[in-house]
Amino acid sequence: MTSDTIATTVRGRSAGPRRAGAAVSRPGFVWAVPATVFFLLFAIVPLLLVAVLSFMRWNGLAAPEFAGLDNWTALLHDPVMLKSLWLSLLLTLLGVAVQTPVSLLLGVWAAGPQRNRAVLSAIFFVPLLLSATAVSVLWRALLDPNFGVPAQARWLFGDGNLFGSQAGAIGVLVLVGTWQFTPFHTLIYQGAARAVPRVLYQAAAIDGAGRIRQFVHITLPQLRNAMVTSVILMIVGGLTTFDTVLILTQGGPGTDTTISAYYMYQKAFKGFDFGAGSAVALLLVLAATAISLLVVRLSGYDKMRSTTEGL
Repeated sequence: MTSDTIATTVRGRSAGPRRAGAAVSRPGFVWAVPATVFFLLFAIVPLLLVAVLSFMRWNGLAAPEFAGLDNWTALLHDPVMLKSLWLSLLLTLLGVAVQTPVSLLLGVWAAGPQRNRAVLSAIFFVPLLLSATAVSVLWRALLDPNFGVPAQARWLFGDGNLFGSQAGAIGVLVLVGTWQFTPFHTLIYQGAARAVPRVLYQAAAIDGAGRIRQFVHITLPQLRNAMVTSVILMIVGGLTTFDTVLILTQGGPGTDTTISAYYMYQKAFKGFDFGAGSAVALLLVLAATAISLLVVRLSGYDKMRSTTEGL
């Protein structure tokens, strides 16, 4: 058998059908198709429909009518709308200011080797298993001015009606949001803290650095990317909060807790003005996107620099 014959035989065998169970290579983009289709159907398409509807006049029953910029012009001159944007931003900033240090410290602690850490961590994470509606109903009952804790401790809560003033209502919303969502951000910091190389702490201990100095000069810099991720999630979640306000305060007293998401609900589903409600929703999406991109830009997170280079 000549060499040409052998080469032809080998090529023929290699070009034959694959045996059963053999791995089949596929282009990388194929695995992203299901997620991409899901995102298009349930995120992009509804967003585009809301954008179109924001230029319409529609009460939910009759056929939509083109309204031009009437909805947007009315919103820009609506004092309640402007106030709702400020309240949304205020609640978001308060949530970030309170949840970030609490979840950071709990996450770093939960990543350590302390005794009973696993049991206590499981208890801390219980609020994360509950829905926002269930949590809101629970706290509404606990803080009821007639039958709740404030009614039994008037020496601490005054008249007991925490929902009767803007400061009290905002404080309740921040408290409930912190109680429910701190466990989620604690998980983020816990995972990031466990990924910090132990050799860094060992070297710092040899140099005489205590726990506080190790936390400030090692742990915090190593958790920078996790912190940016957590803050962005807090911003998006804070700006789109709805069910907590609906159940706890219903935008009151007056309009003192009427945030943009709740104002959208009032416009669309109470006032049957779905065009104006869509404009509020689109404005809220644009605001959340702009603030998130600003945080990413200012933090340098978009460059995705490694915090463990050289190890």
